Amino acid sequence: MSTATLEKQDGFKSKWGFIMACIGSAVGMANIWRFPAMVSKYGGMTFLIPYFIFVVLIGMSGVMEEFALGRWGGAGPVGAFGKATEDRTGNKTVGQVIGAIPIIGSMGLAIGYSVVMGWIFKYCWMGISGGLFAMGQDMATIGGTFGAAAPETATLGEGVSMMIEGGIFGVGNGVWIVVAIVVSAIIMALGIAGGIEKACKVLIPALFGVFLLLAVYIAFLPGATDGYKYIFTLNPAGLANLEVWIFAFGQAFFSLSVAGNGSVIYGSYLSKDVEISSSARNVAIFDTLAALVAMMVIIPAMATTGAQLDVSGPGLMFVYLVPVMNGMAGGRFVGMFFFIAVLFAGVSSIINLYEAPVAFMQEKLKLKRLPAVIVIHVVGLIVALLIQPWTSQWMDMVSIYICPFGAALAGVMFFWVMKKETALDAVNEGSNKKIGGWFHPFGKYVYVPLCIVALVAGAILGGIG
Repeated sequence: MSTATLEKQDGFKSKWGFIMACIGSAVGMANIWRFPAMVSKYGGMTFLIPYFIFVVLIGMSGVMEEFALGRWGGAGPVGAFGKATEDRTGNKTVGQVIGAIPIIGSMGLAIGYSVVMGWIFKYCWMGISGGLFAMGQDMATIGGTFGAAAPETATLGEGVSMMIEGGIFGVGNGVWIVVAIVVSAIIMALGIAGGIEKACKVLIPALFGVFLLLAVYIAFLPGATDGYKYIFTLNPAGLANLEVWIFAFGQAFFSLSVAGNGSVIYGSYLSKDVEISSSARNVAIFDTLAALVAMMVIIPAMATTGAQLDVSGPGLMFVYLVPVMNGMAGGRFVGMFFFIAVLFAGVSSIINLYEAPVAFMQEKLKLKRLPAVIVIHVVGLIVALLIQPWTSQWMDMVSIYICPFGAALAGVMFFWVMKKETALDAVNEGSNKKIGGWFHPFGKYVYVPLCIVALVAGAILGGIG
């Protein structure tokens, strides 16, 4: 199947659909449980100021570069990287081999997300059925429920023993992982326009709507003002802390879904008459708004009970926030709508992560879309079921090393390997106003080194984003 055939068969039908899909790929768990925790841990505006700076820097370089690289290459990272090295040296094989790294990263993240989505589907159902509210504020029951769904503390021997005794479906949250995989596969099997674009046009506005309603509701609860005070606190001395800047950059980097895979493949489906710069700007704005709205829900909600505000990781959403919601007036409905919104964010993210390997199967193995979707999701399901006791370690490995490496490689391909004139033509295609002369040197000498910093800092600090 040629690239031209892929473009003719499928693609985004509208600029708005493309933007919604890209926002969906960016708006995920990092926005909902990581961002509020980072704002809490590093002191409100003390964290937000460097975070906003990095969102602007990455949005006007990395996001634009990956969209443009994918559209210019007419393919995912393997095809686009190959075309880039061919443009410079006449040899596309080296680029294709390098392009496999972001594909591996995307598949690895998709598998880890499949486990997380199993948790979310379970909690969403518990919210709808009333089981979530029935746990009340009993931390032993709440913690035990999540511990049973996510046996992440198991050693290698314990995990193997669980699988021998109960089978992979008897470990953790196997049935709900199957549900998550099936939902993702159905949406993706319908194609780019018929599945991903249509789903994101519904999921993303619904996500914003539900979180805005929750934010308004929580704003009128006693104690919520303490959360707002904390959010808008600025500690000038804290801005001198290098760690704050490193973690703010890491959060912005991963939140915007810049990893050399999903944004590249979505760019390959983009019409030639769409302006890259405005699309990248919209994605950065709406992704940041989603993070801010989640922050305005979670931090004030925690403040209403006097709870600790600097809790991060899965426990924030599945353990510590549950008794907070259950203790509110109308807590059953608050919990239900919260996890429905989280479900929307998760589904839009997971279909983006699986899209890069699916497209690879179409481009290089000549499979039609349905068989490619089935193969990738079956592999994802099997591995997701097996890694449940080690999900955190799995996600750390992929996010610390493979994803920043993929983003750095995409930046190198676009700003260093491709000819400058070719790169500028690619990013300016479809634009009425050409991008300024600052773009290429900025990407080459600022953005690419920042990607390398993210990789090194993530490895040193144990993972950021």
